[in-house]
Amino acid sequence: MPTDEQPRRRVRVAIVPDSFKGSVSALEVATAMARGVQSASRAHATGDLEIRLSPLADGGEGTLDALLDAWGERARTCATTDALGRATTARYGLSPSGTGIVEAAEANGLPQVSDRPLEPLVADTRGVGTIAARLLDEGASEIVLCVGGSATTDGGTGLLAALGARFLDARGEVLPAGGGNLVNLARIDLSSLDPRARAVTWRVACDVTNPLCGPRGAAAVFGPQKGATPEDVTLLDAGLARLADVVAAEVGIAVDTLRDRPGTGAAGGMPLLLTALLGAELVAGSDLVAQTLGLETILAGADLVLTGEGRFDDQSLHGKVVDAVARHAPSGAPVVVIAGEVAVDQDAMREHGVTAALATARGPRTLAELTATTADDIAYAAATVTRLLGL
Repeated sequence: MPTDEQPRRRVRVAIVPDSFKGSVSALEVATAMARGVQSASRAHATGDLEIRLSPLADGGEGTLDALLDAWGERARTCATTDALGRATTARYGLSPSGTGIVEAAEANGLPQVSDRPLEPLVADTRGVGTIAARLLDEGASEIVLCVGGSATTDGGTGLLAALGARFLDARGEVLPAGGGNLVNLARIDLSSLDPRARAVTWRVACDVTNPLCGPRGAAAVFGPQKGATPEDVTLLDAGLARLADVVAAEVGIAVDTLRDRPGTGAAGGMPLLLTALLGAELVAGSDLVAQTLGLETILAGADLVLTGEGRFDDQSLHGKVVDAVARHAPSGAPVVVIAGEVAVDQDAMREHGVTAALATARGPRTLAELTATTADDIAYAAATVTRLLGL
């Protein structure tokens, strides 16, 4: 029996995809990738394959599920209200270490109010604040708020109102809900604000860089998709500007800092009050998820990094999951994107640390046919990558 045989090298594959929205969840994508790698890996046949599997998200839709999957926790539910003040139920999460996850669209999302004409001037974020209050009751030490997909443009006033703040007009009367009334804001009364709201650590996940006001602001860019007419956009933008004026006076900073800060225009201006009054950290959604899950640790020592999403395009390389994965991947490890559609040229990929990208479609098929076989197609692509690299 030879004694100088070299020990077999353990092969490590990190699988860290986003969802293929409208088709399969991030967990289903990761599971399919793992299946493909195992089917083709020589190291798997000898017991020398290690797969680290962690579904990711960019702070928008799917972030709650991605984090719950990573923590091995189930979603919790609570009674709240939708963007029009109607009773509804929302999901949220709480990690064993006390990090609470709120996906704002669970309460104020467009799908929740799709059964009736949109009302952009009165839609508000109170329901989001109700979820946050529940997390405070359950002992959360940190709240991660994932914004996006909202039906609201109220600057987050409803959220803070649910936590005890009052937004008053010149007569000292509480303003009616919604961004359409903010032009009449005179003062913010924080005397009854839940003290736990100041004590908890807030992080706001955002994947846009729009400012609060102006031609690239919350009302102008996102208002129309929430049902706002040109006249509504003008009124909502003026209301957000007025809110910034009052907040600036409250905290003693230049108003332009609030109106122009990148990211505060997300979700109808929801980050404004959280950052200015509660000290929230505004971060790129993919980076927030990466930090929360410890992405660098997941990727450490990987011989191959597999990631992916439904459509891999230029936006994927700027603040999305693929971008975060490529930036955190260990030097020398191939980073391969598996996507339903690839719309990025090779030069852009290389510039952003992506080694290669594979589209899952195998021949001409209808959308329904592609959707029905997405998981199998992802597994096939992952197996192809594994064979090409000889792992």
